[in-house]
Amino acid sequence: MTVYIEYAFAVNFLLDGLLVFLSLKCAHGRVGRIRLFLSAAVGAGEAIVFPMIPLPNWCAVLVKLLGGILLVLIAVGKGGRRTFLVAGVAFFALTFALGGLLTAVYSYFRIPYAQEGGYLVESAPVALVLAVAAIFAICTLRAAKGFYRYRNLKRNLFPCTVEAGGKKVEWRGLADSGNLLFFRGEPVNVISAAAALALFGKTPPLGRMRINTAGGSRDSPVFRAQSLTVGAGKRARRSEEPLFTVGEVDSGEYRIILHTSFLEAHREDPQPVENMAAKDNGR
Repeated sequence: MTVYIEYAFAVNFLLDGLLVFLSLKCAHGRVGRIRLFLSAAVGAGEAIVFPMIPLPNWCAVLVKLLGGILLVLIAVGKGGRRTFLVAGVAFFALTFALGGLLTAVYSYFRIPYAQEGGYLVESAPVALVLAVAAIFAICTLRAAKGFYRYRNLKRNLFPCTVEAGGKKVEWRGLADSGNLLFFRGEPVNVISAAAALALFGKTPPLGRMRINTAGGSRDSPVFRAQSLTVGAGKRARRSEEPLFTVGEVDSGEYRIILHTSFLEAHREDPQPVENMAAKDNGR
């Protein structure tokens, strides 16, 4: 099998750079262009030099491992120990996954390849390799984004107890920095129409307010409950006579979107889940 140095360097430079980039994204680390470029160049050089050196299998694996650690260390820089550890684990996991994916593609298209010194040597079209890598990168980025979104959601959920009209319900509330609703100078929490019916029944609303969301504007009734307790134990926070309005709360994870004032007592990620604004017309 003939190996062209320029081709091998270019392809490995792109693939190593992509893997390091994805690893930093998975670790929520800072992506520095110079460090990323240097890390990819070192990785491409390793992929060319070490397969030419006859090494025992255990030594080849060790070299591969140390080489990967070096790439991540270069890319992370002063990003911190946690970023390095997460990025390192992500790099090796992604390398293994992409290598397995490419091997499966080569087998499907009957493209000759060989494992030499822990490296994959093949004669595949550049377009095919880059296309597979691009699809892999898109899927990885979406998966990482979805994971962090779900993790942030879980971190911002709190047990809530609402009392109104002799009823007492226990729902989960989302501490959302995007809820900035006020009615006559008081903060307003948001619940769904079904939750409002279950909690307040036929109780007449205190008034109405206009809510502007991404889906448009609407006039919603405002209700006053007897109390709202957010959290549990020593960090529980109780509010007397809180306000609630009806909005879009289409989630099986929570039934209340808490006002941003509750964030003072609970840790919350600054990325809002739903942005809302209201015009207090005093009705």
